[in-house]
Amino acid sequence: MADWPLYEVFVRSKHGLSHKHVGSVHAADRRMALENARELYTRRNEGVSIWVVPAKEITASAPDEKEPLFDPSQDKVYRHASFYELPDEVGHM
Repeated sequence: MADWPLYEVFVRSKHGLSHKHVGSVHAADRRMALENARELYTRRNEGVSIWVVPAKEITASAPDEKEPLFDPSQDKVYRHASFYELPDEVGHM
């Protein structure tokens, strides 16, 4: 088991909600990871959908990278709805 890769487990508790990280499992392959995740994290019908993702495949930003990643979006004014005329039927936004 020590050589089995680590998988991160995400569960969606109800339709329409986002998947949330609930933990990790070690497994020989994707199928076993899904079965292990189901046994560990949804035994009592806690979810409607499970994702298992190899941990080595997950890439994430660090909190100290916030400015370089997100600040450039401020200079893309076309992304802001202030440049569009809203029909009267829309009301207040």
